[in-house]
Amino acid sequence: MNLALASAIVAASVAVSVAIFLLLRRHSPPGGRFTDGDRAAGVLGLLATGFAVLLGFIVFLAFESYDAAQSGARAEATDVIQQLETAQLFRQPAAAKLAGELVCYGRAVVGIEWPQLRAGHRPSFNPWGLSLFETLRAVEPRTAAEQAAYSHWLDQTTAREQARLDRVQAGLGVIPAPLWLIVFALGALVFGYALLFADPAESALAQGATAAAIAATLSASLLVVKFLDNPYSPGVGSLKPTDMVRVLGQIDEASRALGLTFHAPCAPDGRPR
Repeated sequence: MNLALASAIVAASVAVSVAIFLLLRRHSPPGGRFTDGDRAAGVLGLLATGFAVLLGFIVFLAFESYDAAQSGARAEATDVIQQLETAQLFRQPAAAKLAGELVCYGRAVVGIEWPQLRAGHRPSFNPWGLSLFETLRAVEPRTAAEQAAYSHWLDQTTAREQARLDRVQAGLGVIPAPLWLIVFALGALVFGYALLFADPAESALAQGATAAAIAATLSASLLVVKFLDNPYSPGVGSLKPTDMVRVLGQIDEASRALGLTFHAPCAPDGRPR
């Protein structure tokens, strides 16, 4: 979330709301527009409760997507390094080729897919997933160890693809448009009804503080939902490819320590050479 932009939006909402409230206050009759303040306050409480319940449901829905994307990114990175370990159980040159393509897969996640997600686009597929599949098709397991590794590789591939799906799905926005429309309409209804409480008999400070509190709460709540619905947007708290970057560094260190030699057929951003 861009904190500066979010703060500016909240401040602008507060300023406009206070100005509207104080303007209406000048043209309202003393004592307000309600003859029964308790009954009017009850209606406002009902509207506010309905908005809070709906907002809570939406926040829960959006946070579930945010958490799934974060967990998916972590699981995907873990699957990559586990598959690289499994690849070492195959004969050469398949082992080295699979290892190099796995590194390229990780680089493509960081250098290709993440910028697309940050820009609001859904990556179609990781190009190195197809290369890994084609390389595996050429492998003919003969020994018991190779057969076990082959079966385990397929299971790890399924887990990696599911983790990638969890990561990518969050970038699409899980909150449907009708739900956005309802929450905006209900928020506007709450604020519009609160404007009817403008009363010249009350102090301008108290009336302005009321308007400011309502506007700040509504705008901040909607901004939180917007952030959770698009967790890859630039700013504080956005999801970053930290786990995949860490795993790629671990692969480099482990390869040097174990003397593994393989060539990654891609540029540092994961694009094919």
